[in-house]
Amino acid sequence: MSFFEYLKLETIQEQAELQNLPIIRQAISGQVSKNQYIAFLTEAYHHVKHTVPLLMACGAKLPSEKEWLRESIAHYIEEELGHQEWILNDIKVCGGNAEAVRFGKPKLETELMIAYAYDTISRINPVGFFGMVHVLEGTSIQLAMHAANSLEVSLKLPKTAFTYLTSHGALDMEHVEFFSDLVNRLENEEDKASIVHCSKVVYRLYGNIFRGLESVQ
Repeated sequence: MSFFEYLKLETIQEQAELQNLPIIRQAISGQVSKNQYIAFLTEAYHHVKHTVPLLMACGAKLPSEKEWLRESIAHYIEEELGHQEWILNDIKVCGGNAEAVRFGKPKLETELMIAYAYDTISRINPVGFFGMVHVLEGTSIQLAMHAANSLEVSLKLPKTAFTYLTSHGALDMEHVEFFSDLVNRLENEEDKASIVHCSKVVYRLYGNIFRGLESVQ
């Protein structure tokens, strides 16, 4: 079994718990409000804007024997630049205040997930950060494939209100293949264990962000 397959197997329970959250099931069936969608985009902005800084921090902490991984991170950075602006554009199309989001603060649940990612890189093991990558990419594909079309119909919004979900979902399908090849090259057992642990924690922390959307009217 490849490490990527092992990672999916080891986190299958956490993934199922996230996928079965009421708010995600409602989104897939088009049963969330526009305010909930804007709230989702708002929190997405506040964590996506950290993607490139987190990747840079991860690359900077890697030892010289993982230069091949640093080069892969450089590829990721190129792919992720500016994605937070897609989200702000979607918020504008929905009628939300994109500039207020840009200069606003995240909810506590989002702040804790981002803090955990930085802490993993700086204190535990920079390679562990790829556990967060695994969770976010896999979840965005699910939402893009199943929720975007349903919400477009139910909320009566144009396709331009869903560029983050649809574009990011298509891009992340490519990323998953790239990610699997990357993590399958890892040989150090501590690195692998860190990725599995980070994935388990981030599934829970990311789930808390979605749970916070349930109270939005």
